[in-house]
Amino acid sequence: MTPGNPLVLGPVFLPLGGAALCVLLARRRWLQQLVALSASSLAWLCSLGILYANWRFGPQLYRLGGWPTPDGIVLAPDLLSSLFDVMATTVVAAGVLYAVGCRDKCASYPAFLPLFLCMAAGLNGAFYTGDIFTLFVFVELMVISSVILVAISDNPLGVEAAIKYLLISAMGSLFLLLGIAAIYATFGTLTLADVARLLASEGRPLLAQAAAVMLMCAFLLKSAVFPFHFWQPDFHTTAPTPIHAVLSSVVVKVGVYGLIRLTTLLFTAEAPLIRALLIVLGLIGIFFGSLSALRTYDAKRMLAYSTFGQIGFILLGIGWGTPLALVGAVVYAVNHALIKSSLLMITGAVSSRMPTKSARLTDIGGAGRQMRLTSRLYLLGGLALAGVPPLNGFISKVALIRGGIDAQNWLTLGLAVAAGLITLLYMIRTWQLIFQQQPDAALKLKPQGDSLAAPALLIGLCILLGVWATPLVGLATAAVAQLGNPQIYIQAVLGG
Repeated sequence: MTPGNPLVLGPVFLPLGGAALCVLLARRRWLQQLVALSASSLAWLCSLGILYANWRFGPQLYRLGGWPTPDGIVLAPDLLSSLFDVMATTVVAAGVLYAVGCRDKCASYPAFLPLFLCMAAGLNGAFYTGDIFTLFVFVELMVISSVILVAISDNPLGVEAAIKYLLISAMGSLFLLLGIAAIYATFGTLTLADVARLLASEGRPLLAQAAAVMLMCAFLLKSAVFPFHFWQPDFHTTAPTPIHAVLSSVVVKVGVYGLIRLTTLLFTAEAPLIRALLIVLGLIGIFFGSLSALRTYDAKRMLAYSTFGQIGFILLGIGWGTPLALVGAVVYAVNHALIKSSLLMITGAVSSRMPTKSARLTDIGGAGRQMRLTSRLYLLGGLALAGVPPLNGFISKVALIRGGIDAQNWLTLGLAVAAGLITLLYMIRTWQLIFQQQPDAALKLKPQGDSLAAPALLIGLCILLGVWATPLVGLATAAVAQLGNPQIYIQAVLGG
């Protein structure tokens, strides 16, 4: 049996190889930066290649060690996981570029870029794996790397936030392990396609239903969804800017990806109940996150709270469950990653000019008044997040509204549209405070701050995907059509 498409290995093993090489080059920072940029860029190119191969030929496989499926571990990206991984590698590559021009002290540590690349490898592997235990391994690699990166942050509260998240993550890991154990005890296999096949043919043993509950709790925690949300603001706000940009935009999407797999591939019989719960949690997240962002005191914390609300919109799309609603959820997830990461980088660039590197609104009020390019980029990102045309956030909102109309869930759709206005309020409020009001006379800014190259590229993508949204919407539609027939994935992985 042939192992499969070797290009699948790129997004996982190129960052891992880059991390190992960066460790060997610990005394030469410029070489570390070159290796990290090369590894992240090549991983991005590989993810694009896999997405194209999926579009033309269907799900791509690579059987590690050449072992036949389901006996061995398989990487099996389909259109959904390929699209999510292109989103992840794009943001990670931009994050590495930002880290190269970042003036945080921690960004110069020899361990920073190796850990960053390990986090990227775990993220990519979580999207690509076709084995549920390997999913756990990749998620833990991602979590451990991000915890250390937050702990070494310049922010003195970084260690506290890292310990808090480590304890909460242990709870998520326990849920995930118990769910995996229940599945293995019931079916004797860990390959997702094989589990889906057996669930469809052998009914619902008791442990299988318990596994559904535990896996759902694990994915909700990874997405920072209510009531598993309380770790996220502290952890994300204290993280170094390039790490925060990845954590708050794509790392939380691992949970979203897991929930989509849960309802469309594995537990399709329980999907109506899971979706009803996701609608309730999504609405709570939208209003809690939006109102908290409106009243918070820190620009980075505001964007962290905003993630609650934006994930809530995605959960509504998954909860409505129709093909159009799922297309809206996928489009929203991809566009949100680009918008949120760019906004966090721009905020970091402003705070890097402050003597204390603070992002508190009382400290940076008026600090961006003379930063014309930064002001324009932030305004574009804020309008995109609020869904103002012709930016990509508008496409996300339209796609989601079409899904709500298709589902004929008028109450939740009306509440979501109303809550979208709150996003516009807190983004315009923050932009005015930072870039429009008169600065304090005693405010002394540093002559140089973090580079704006990475957020400018991401904002450019936001404009491009707003003006020319057809490729993304077409890919999302094809991915959802593939999800609607789980046999496509099952037969691609298992054969037959």
